[in-house]
Amino acid sequence: MSQHLATIHWQRGHAAFVDNHYSRAHVWRFDGGAEVLASSSPLVVPQPLSNPAAVDPEEAFVASLSSCHMLWFLSLAAERGLCVDRYDDEAVGVMAKNAAGRMAITRVTLRPRVAFAADLQPTRDVLAELHHRAHEACFIAASVLTEVRCEPIHDD
Repeated sequence: MSQHLATIHWQRGHAAFVDNHYSRAHVWRFDGGAEVLASSSPLVVPQPLSNPAAVDPEEAFVASLSSCHMLWFLSLAAERGLCVDRYDDEAVGVMAKNAAGRMAITRVTLRPRVAFAADLQPTRDVLAELHHRAHEACFIAASVLTEVRCEPIHDD
């Protein structure tokens, strides 16, 4: 078992608060020292009460799934003797009503594009297997009810 610490800090400042017109901007602090400016999504709470330049929880959720998948994929590729030169993903999360009628991120689609060293190009089947195994190993994907899809992009 392991623990992972995130500290969230928000402060009201001079806003009245009870009229619901207060800033949603806050800071995430992680155990390694990183700080991230966070806010509600401007799609949920309009500006200026939200900060569109900050990371919102929905974006962080999508990024977390994508990052976990990538880290497992890289590990599995290395284990297989495949040298990855670059990995890019334009992951997309869809917010909609779930089966219970509540708003939720109901689907996340990963769209990884992986570039390998020129001398070792995996077949499409090997690439699909690596992505499948990465998905199965991902702690974050195993922790959520959201449907997580992986649609690798091939440049050939």
